[in-house]
Amino acid sequence: MLIEGLILLLAILVVGLALFFDYSNGFHDAANVVATIIATGAMSPRSALGLAAIAHFIGPFLFGTAVAQTIGKGIIDISAFDPGQTGLSISLVIAALIGAIAWNLITWAWGLPSSSSHALVGGMIGAVLIAYGPDKVLWKGVLYVISFLILTPVLGLIFGNLVLKTTFRLSRKAPPQISHFFNRVQILSSVALSLSHGANDAQKTMGIITMSLVILGVFPDFHIPFWVVASCAAAIALGTASGGWRIIKTLGSKIYRLRSVHAFCAQTASATVILGAALLGGPVSTTHVVSSSIMGVGAGQRVSAVRWGVAKNIILAWFITIPASAIMAGLCFLLIRMAHPNF
Repeated sequence: MLIEGLILLLAILVVGLALFFDYSNGFHDAANVVATIIATGAMSPRSALGLAAIAHFIGPFLFGTAVAQTIGKGIIDISAFDPGQTGLSISLVIAALIGAIAWNLITWAWGLPSSSSHALVGGMIGAVLIAYGPDKVLWKGVLYVISFLILTPVLGLIFGNLVLKTTFRLSRKAPPQISHFFNRVQILSSVALSLSHGANDAQKTMGIITMSLVILGVFPDFHIPFWVVASCAAAIALGTASGGWRIIKTLGSKIYRLRSVHAFCAQTASATVILGAALLGGPVSTTHVVSSSIMGVGAGQRVSAVRWGVAKNIILAWFITIPASAIMAGLCFLLIRMAHPNF
């Protein structure tokens, strides 16, 4: 009875932490989907965040759970965990989540659009390396995830450039009033981006929750029930509605001075890349894709107009996120084990 009560307590703790990470993900990444539409004045901040939150809630129900499967089964070899060391195994999940949350909050405070996906993957790797060593890490799966995290920003840069040039070519004879048209269609492209972001990012938390409940023996195998999908959708939607204003300012004005046409092209390019990755099971960084799409759009207009100094700081944050969150998660795991050596 005591053991069942402890397992229930651990399940509540890890699900709560995972949902808080999901909330911080939405809070941190809200800038990715609303910064451009706010910067161009197409929508007010409150309306943009409200619409994005609704789309984020709907997205996880529409596009399957391929990303959740990758995160939950493709990075850590949970089948090799000793059933007698449940406390050790679940400690590393808790440490990974705390490391990822901490990095999200630090980069939010700095106003840097870093990657929640990188932070989560880094946290998982760091905690597992300290707990078990490299043997429990599925390096093939890690390389698969990292390949998506590296490739998609490049695609965002290319697609942003191509979408802008194509849009300019199609509208070269349009009257000046076309800017009002782009203000209106930005709403559609912003919804598409929010749906794709909700579909991709909420699934990462679904994977963590399901993996944790398998470790605890609550679930006999890896399957994602409806309540997990719904709770993760709600958490990321609430986080998005709260908005991370520091990062909204960085993405909306500090990389490139956006007009309506640029915002529409950046949103369209980002949504295409992110949704494609979600369908393939690739956990991408929305932050990276949106930032690179804005750079691609800006460079398509005029390379010198992009504030490459700001872009350099963002790229630096990209590269340090995985090792930084891994170190945080590793230290957190050690602290948990020191506090509860028999856990």
